[in-house]
Amino acid sequence: MPHVTSIGLDVHARSVAAAAFNPFTGEVVHRDFGTDAAEIAEWALGFEEPRACYESGPTGFHMARELRALGLDCAVAAVSKMQRPAADARRKNDRRDAEFIARMLATHNIVEVPLPDAAVEAARDLDRALDDATVEYRRARQRLNMFLIRLGHVWDERNADGTRKGSWTRAHWRWISGIRLEGPQRDVLEYYVTAARCAESDRRQLEKKVLALARTDRWRPAVEALSCIKGIDVSVNLFFTSFAKQAWPFAQRRFHRLR
Repeated sequence: MPHVTSIGLDVHARSVAAAAFNPFTGEVVHRDFGTDAAEIAEWALGFEEPRACYESGPTGFHMARELRALGLDCAVAAVSKMQRPAADARRKNDRRDAEFIARMLATHNIVEVPLPDAAVEAARDLDRALDDATVEYRRARQRLNMFLIRLGHVWDERNADGTRKGSWTRAHWRWISGIRLEGPQRDVLEYYVTAARCAESDRRQLEKKVLALARTDRWRPAVEALSCIKGIDVSVNLFFTSFAKQAWPFAQRRFHRLR
């Protein structure tokens, strides 16, 4: 977007270093802030036709959304695409980083990250939470299983045809509940069983919430269209759809063709 003053922001959890660069005069103005977007916007809007930018990272997109709401155009640059000189790595500080971002913005050497709205980001967060819960559930089961194996308790029940019964079924849990240990090991078993059960419950609750969100009007057409692809479940569909804006037209057209 055309602009005169490039505002580079080095955004951290508790502070923001800012640099305003005018490529026509070569002037660079530095300023340090807290995380109040209103203060940053007020300062930046005092320059001629400003545009701000900061690198993508753990601080997310909320700063860009707040600055835009205050009238300051703000972009988020893909940090993996920033071409930093090797010397910068040895002389790294917040003000230098802010000035570097400002100069990259002025020379159009940034790759912008699409800025999601709050609803899209919330959908991503919910799907990430489900992924975290799934990982934790697997780890909890593995810890319980390894604890029992160390004590010689191995699940090896067989079906009538001789094949081994599956793990973590009702029969498997009944078998675990029948194990009797004494002393500290009994406490350890109770802890691991409770942890696995709680992790399973958390995962199921999040699955229900992801499914409910995927059925809302905003997400349903694309999610149902992508569900036609074998091996992709609802949570994967929602995660993909929330990231790939360009998938919307394709997904909607495909869904209507298949109806």
